[in-house]
Amino acid sequence: MNNKLKLDEKTVFKCRQTALWIAEEVQSFIDIHSTIAVERTIVRFFGVDGVDEVDVPLPNVVVEAMEEHGLLEEGAVRFFARALKGEKEKRPDLSIISNSEISEEKLTSLVIDIARSIGEGTFDFDLPEVTNKEVDEFVGPYVNLALRKINMNRIKRDDFINDFGETEGAYIYVIVATGNIYEDVTQAVAAARQGADVIAVIRTTGQSLLDYVPYGPTTEGFGGTYATQENFKIMRKALDEVGEEIGHYIRLCNYCSGLCMPEIAVMGAYERLDMMLNDALYGILFRDINMKRTLVDQFFSRIINAYAGVIINTGEDNYLTTADAYEEAHTVLASQFINEQFAFKAGLPEELMGLGHAFEIDPATKDSFVYELAQAQMAKEIFPKAPLKYMPPTKHMTGDIFMGNVQDALFNMVTTLTGQKIHLLGMMTEAIHTPFLADRAVAIENARYIQNAMASLRDEIEFKKDGKMVERADKILHEAYELLDKIHEKGLFVALSEGTFAGVKRPVDGGKGLDGVFEKSAKYINPFMDQMLIQLSHNQTIGKEV
Repeated sequence: MNNKLKLDEKTVFKCRQTALWIAEEVQSFIDIHSTIAVERTIVRFFGVDGVDEVDVPLPNVVVEAMEEHGLLEEGAVRFFARALKGEKEKRPDLSIISNSEISEEKLTSLVIDIARSIGEGTFDFDLPEVTNKEVDEFVGPYVNLALRKINMNRIKRDDFINDFGETEGAYIYVIVATGNIYEDVTQAVAAARQGADVIAVIRTTGQSLLDYVPYGPTTEGFGGTYATQENFKIMRKALDEVGEEIGHYIRLCNYCSGLCMPEIAVMGAYERLDMMLNDALYGILFRDINMKRTLVDQFFSRIINAYAGVIINTGEDNYLTTADAYEEAHTVLASQFINEQFAFKAGLPEELMGLGHAFEIDPATKDSFVYELAQAQMAKEIFPKAPLKYMPPTKHMTGDIFMGNVQDALFNMVTTLTGQKIHLLGMMTEAIHTPFLADRAVAIENARYIQNAMASLRDEIEFKKDGKMVERADKILHEAYELLDKIHEKGLFVALSEGTFAGVKRPVDGGKGLDGVFEKSAKYINPFMDQMLIQLSHNQTIGKEV
């Protein structure tokens, strides 16, 4: 690593090794459990979408019926294999086994018909048993179709970037949050023309606590817009159109967090999102979602994101909005190490890990800029390949727009001086209202000016070997290791229950969604996950050889 801060590389290694041990202990729990969200995701992989006559999403209809009939522990894959075998037994002319000529439309209609008959109460749950070989025969075409769709989106993204070129330096990342997807499009297109590289559609308040994904386009939301597949499609189309117009690929970001992490991940993969807010711990700490539920869900969601080439954004920056940014900086680093190891478990390469941190030290603190610079430089040196997600000042914004613009300028300077990649623009009207188009334009102008004015300064700077920045980074690193060692000793579940991060305590068996966690039966199988992991492992091996 580019060690300007003279970081102790042995301590960095010990942090990674300890974080790996922490993740491996939790992974042993993850591997034998699934959740209703995971199973709904598999239902979506089969191509089931839409709602029943009372607007309940069909993936929920299917999984709830599986649970009611004692079939949940076997998983949605085996359920559909048995259902498809049953359909073939009733209709011998039905060609659904290992038929390469069957159309996508036919494949999808078969499973949607099953889902609709469940919703209508006409489905016969007296299903034939299937061998694992029969599961492969019945389900294989669906696995191939789903993964082919995701691969085609990766190819299309790569084609856009090859045609237009990649963004040099940081991605300028701006938010839209009107609550109305069509209004969001208007603001997003304006931001793209003003110079934005990434558009993040903020999700409506409270959606993370819904145990279903709304269907169709939406025009009402509070503090944001509902994350639905149709909304993803609408925004993707608009950004592609403006991107063609200006000759620049505009990345799209949304949230696959909360009680529907993997479901939203597959919807994003199908609609070519480029970034997803996806943290292993955020939902536990800030939404009181049960830790067992979250940790199982994040694994499958990250596999999907990795396979789709989606950059995940983690949420360590949120720790500093509830805890003191100066005193608790080591908890951010410890969490980054843990998030990194969970991401590796899911096949995510470093290049897709947008590990989070933030510019949140109280501006009244003497040398606050020096400490912020040290923390950001430290993160970049420890995670050099990761496209770090750097958050602007929010906690200490007062409504004074002139002071706010200065704080954002200092934040922009740290981003440029330390080579952060995902640069969430600060807004001078933070703490006053949802940004206007003009506010966003000013923020983009501020960031672009500093990027250009300081373009080469990072390469010209070195830090005093016994100076404040080196001393600060060393202190944070060693405190992070001590914290990781304590977490390893207790186990992550216990550590979270004791308020290790952000001062938030969550009981192991408390929070929302625990009733949706179950232990897999011996018959459980998930070839969607297996095939993605095989391909991701192969890609990483090839990358290492190269």
